[in-house]
Amino acid sequence: MDIRTDTATTRVAPTSASRRPAHAGDPTTRALVTAGVIAGPLFVAVGVVQVLTREGFDLTRHPLSLLSLGDLGWIQIANFIVAGALMLAFAVGTRQSLGDGPGRTWAPVLFALYGVGLVLGGAFTADPALGFPVGTPDGYPTEWTFHGTVHAFAAPLAFLALVAVTWVVARRLAWEGHRAAAAWSRVIGVACLLLCLPFGPAMSLRLFVGVALGFAWITAYGVSLLRTRNAMG
Repeated sequence: MDIRTDTATTRVAPTSASRRPAHAGDPTTRALVTAGVIAGPLFVAVGVVQVLTREGFDLTRHPLSLLSLGDLGWIQIANFIVAGALMLAFAVGTRQSLGDGPGRTWAPVLFALYGVGLVLGGAFTADPALGFPVGTPDGYPTEWTFHGTVHAFAAPLAFLALVAVTWVVARRLAWEGHRAAAAWSRVIGVACLLLCLPFGPAMSLRLFVGVALGFAWITAYGVSLLRTRNAMG
């Protein structure tokens, strides 16, 4: 009797041992991931200081991006661009940390798109609106400039990429066996989406809270990548 072994059709079912948790191992990758960990706290801290000190700025009326205008606008411009550059570094670090498995392609791409949106939001400032800076007309502009138009498209790009990546990472976390963390990732994604809807009461305040929540999630995920594999759970 001729017994044949067809290695071409042999399939090995994946086991939990083969599902390597994402981990930033080498020093370069850890430095790139750390860039993303600090991006959020830095962005939010600089924003809060300006909210409390810029004359005429009211977070309940004015979106944070209006801080890019006026004599001190360079501070928020730099804040956007630095945060975006740190997120681009984080995207590279995430790609190097993920290895095989779900999310290895789309998570870094979406983190990078979030970074690009932040950079564009700083490089192309919003048009004056709602009486800010002080001395400009109240209400919204009747005509948009080129830089104001680019800024208006940069914000949705960043927010949608952020929401999408929470779900991509959630799938990866579930694949690794971290189902509670995956569920929280999805909840945060939905919360960010609802908070960042560009209409309704307290829009600018909700927007800031949504950005801060999204950055907090990025920081938490980055910290998880920096942990040793045995500590992840």
